[in-house]
Amino acid sequence: MYNQSNTSFTKIGSIYFFILTVILIGCSNDTEEENSRSESNLDSDDIAVDLDGELQISDFVWKGLNEFYYWQEKVEALSDEKLNNEKSYASFISKNSDPEIFFNSLKHPEDRFSWIEKNYIDLENTLQGIYSTNGVEFGLLYACENCNELIGFVKYILEDSDADGKNIQRGDFFTAVNGVKLTSNNYRSLLFSENLSYTLNMSSLQSGTLIGNGINVELTKEENFKTNPIQISKILSISNSEKVGYLMYNQFVADISNNLNETFAYFKTEGITELIIDLRYNGGGSVQNCVELASMITGQFNSEIFAEEIWNQKLLTYLEERFGRESLINRFVDKLGNEEPINSLNFNRVYIITSSESASASELLINGLASYIEVIQVGEKTFGKNVGSITVYDYIDNEKTKNPDHTYAMQPIVLKIANSDGYADYIEGLEPTTEVYEDIRNLGILGDPTEPLLATTLNLISDTGKFKIPKALLTKKFLVKDPAMLKKQKMFVDKNLLFYNR
Repeated sequence: MYNQSNTSFTKIGSIYFFILTVILIGCSNDTEEENSRSESNLDSDDIAVDLDGELQISDFVWKGLNEFYYWQEKVEALSDEKLNNEKSYASFISKNSDPEIFFNSLKHPEDRFSWIEKNYIDLENTLQGIYSTNGVEFGLLYACENCNELIGFVKYILEDSDADGKNIQRGDFFTAVNGVKLTSNNYRSLLFSENLSYTLNMSSLQSGTLIGNGINVELTKEENFKTNPIQISKILSISNSEKVGYLMYNQFVADISNNLNETFAYFKTEGITELIIDLRYNGGGSVQNCVELASMITGQFNSEIFAEEIWNQKLLTYLEERFGRESLINRFVDKLGNEEPINSLNFNRVYIITSSESASASELLINGLASYIEVIQVGEKTFGKNVGSITVYDYIDNEKTKNPDHTYAMQPIVLKIANSDGYADYIEGLEPTTEVYEDIRNLGILGDPTEPLLATTLNLISDTGKFKIPKALLTKKFLVKDPAMLKKQKMFVDKNLLFYNR
């Protein structure tokens, strides 16, 4: 197995933070010595792992999870002892030729987040906010109690997407797709199939009932669409002397750090006195980017511990002995990865808007900052993802050459991450300081002072109650966030670990 990423491991303490998705790269197979020993020990009737055949993927899956998986010691099927008997191991692998089924069979019951991808290009794109979309970000819920009819509601539209500029916006409803009523039985095939185009049949709320309004929106997905995680950045004036910076950030992406830094330069130049970070739709992302954002909010804690990684015992021992404890620590920084100075606000307080979709790196930002400054959380309890993953490829040499016989890669959970106080146990989510839910009948306009969650936050800042908040009539209860939500709720860190033993 070979594991390597884009940044030097020795610098990890100052880089990738919250997508607890450590980008470990590469998993290969037995050492040449082990291979030759295996060949000499096995009789012709023995079952052997053919690394040049179909079973090489299953071998890659097992060896990668055995080395990196956070719960490795608690999963009997991943025990190191399986390698004590080559014949037994070969037989075990031979019975598990389907990579996805095999991968899922090795997961620990507590693991809600690890996944395997048939094409590593798709996995890499997902981590960078690149995916197939028509630009409509929506939620789904049941239309009534004890029925299977579904309602779709639009959360927001991605800028420069196919949907941008069409007759569809936040707060709109749809109840059918291509003229077919949406149900719990067909929503996957209608909305999440490989078909690039479909038509949403829109509905309007009339006297408490959703009725088709005759509006049909034709949409086409763009493959490899690169999203801009900075959904909104603006300044709101709440008095003659108070300016509030508002940032709606929908994914932690390392490549966007420069843009984020420019936003904070603008906030700093305009002299904002308070800051609101809206993470209600942010499922996580890069730990490095999370650390950088935390450093932009503050600035007075440079080089202090922001978070510390907790790996499985086998890797924890290896990392500490090989690289020292510092390799497990992520610290506040004063420069981006490209050495550009960070525009820091030096604030001692921040307001963060959350929902049940706020996960991973979003939760890391809250938890990490809470050790140093006042974090006022407004909205819903967060999702509860305190673990991170890495990307594991099947490398065949030390030059990061990927196995040409397949394109599988894994994104297994490999660690937990704690703040500087050692707190990491928020698997049930982080509770808000002020609880308020989005009402799908009155979602409001994102970034507008009258939008309910933003208005609630502004009232806390101004202490006047001047921003009117409509009473919530119906809180959103998802049937699904969508089948791809698992891949959107991520936290990864980039390390440069070398593990190649083919």
